[in-house]
Amino acid sequence: MSEENLFGTDKRIKLGIWGLGRGQSFINQASNVNIDVVAGCDYHEHMRNNFLKNCPDAFITADEDEFLAQDIDAVLLATYCPDHAKQAIKALKAGKHVLSEVTAFFTPAQGVELVETVEETGKVYNMAENYPFSAANMYLAHLWKQGFFGELTYAEYEYVHGVGRVYRKLDETPSLQPKNPSHHWRVWLNYHYYSTHSLGPVMVITGERPEKVTAFPVDVLNYGTIKGKGRKIDGILPGLGAFAPSLIQMSNGGVVRNLMGGTTADSHHQRLFGTKASAEMPPLVLKVGATGSSFNFTVKPDWPDLGELATKAGHGGGDFWVLYYFARQILTGEKAPWDIYSSSDATLAGIQALRSVEAEGQVMEIPDFRDKSVRDRYRNDNWQQKHLDPYSIFPDDQDFSITNEFSSVALALNRAATKVRQALDVMKVFSVTLPEQQIKLINLVKEVRDAAPEYAEAYAKARKIVDAYPDSPGGQALRELLVDIGEESRIIDTDKFVADLNNWLIEKN
Repeated sequence: MSEENLFGTDKRIKLGIWGLGRGQSFINQASNVNIDVVAGCDYHEHMRNNFLKNCPDAFITADEDEFLAQDIDAVLLATYCPDHAKQAIKALKAGKHVLSEVTAFFTPAQGVELVETVEETGKVYNMAENYPFSAANMYLAHLWKQGFFGELTYAEYEYVHGVGRVYRKLDETPSLQPKNPSHHWRVWLNYHYYSTHSLGPVMVITGERPEKVTAFPVDVLNYGTIKGKGRKIDGILPGLGAFAPSLIQMSNGGVVRNLMGGTTADSHHQRLFGTKASAEMPPLVLKVGATGSSFNFTVKPDWPDLGELATKAGHGGGDFWVLYYFARQILTGEKAPWDIYSSSDATLAGIQALRSVEAEGQVMEIPDFRDKSVRDRYRNDNWQQKHLDPYSIFPDDQDFSITNEFSSVALALNRAATKVRQALDVMKVFSVTLPEQQIKLINLVKEVRDAAPEYAEAYAKARKIVDAYPDSPGGQALRELLVDIGEESRIIDTDKFVADLNNWLIEKN
């Protein structure tokens, strides 16, 4: 099949994008899979304006009802994560197919309603979980289906991505002001909810579904994140600024360590063990011989087809494939990997893991929503994470002349404190650094030296907020950045700090 006519039909799908931050990243690939982007919806004016630059002939609105009333066949849903289910249900009931960003729903009760709405409307529902569709993961799925690996015994997949200090939107603009909120959901959402990027590849590669999960609490949190007083004090579980590991038993009896988290090192390592062979990446290393002392070698697979299109897409090609499978199911009826049931499996694995955390590691079932009798048990289950109100990170009687620019100040401080910490730490270990890397370290120290006056200004603005509201979640996060990460006492004495860095640079040159 030629790339100009992937599905053997000239029929086009009229797509509306709801949520124009992440949602716009799919625009360039849409036309390749018989999709025309004809409408957009977002309440951020600057995002609507950006959308019109990419799609000048499209309909645009901030009103979701007006959006859904348009002549569109399908909706790509890329709004706030906790809102996906209710908005997907609304779109399905309006007669639209739905491709929803992860995850599918926020509570089990929402999941039941979403499953049954898909069944009742007969519309296509896919979840845009893209991590299974890198070239390496798709090759592993191909080998798995051939029996290359045997049966799944154990896997370790992770999505460790530091987004815990969330004082901005995805497009780098500060969060909404006034009222100084941190990000609407990213600041408080526990990482167990974001389970699909690590568990999803294992499910697609092996064809197994998750059945049980256990997870222990992680009470040591990253500096600079907005947090409560601790789950044992106020019951507030950590947001994206902490590890979230779980152990999941799969339908064949194998076990998966599913690791998410925002920590001090981003990591996307993957290890997959079968009874005949195993694999790990990056890079992709195959280990064969059905024994511990295996014969191993590195491979570099490409996509089986359509690779030229996939390589142009984000997330290692995954964004292309989720659009492709969605369009294919609408146009041909061929089932996509992430239908409503597999989407529910992956989503529920995270929800139930967090429930296990709250129950100090108790094993939880991951219900199979294909079965109505199982759904009936969760129909009124509205359990969800207790969390901070992102609009109440300062007292109600706050002085807005002090706090009004919190998100901008926090964003500047985060960048400055991170750079300072990096420079001071590399100076401590410079003597044992590989010679070919030393110039990179020297340049980092020079960068911090040159920016020190700017950093000191950011520190001063943050200190004013901290001193006014030291016990508030916002004030505590800034204090940690200043003191625990940013070496505030050294930065405010800017001349001496610069002199110290210059002396070190002279010594190392």
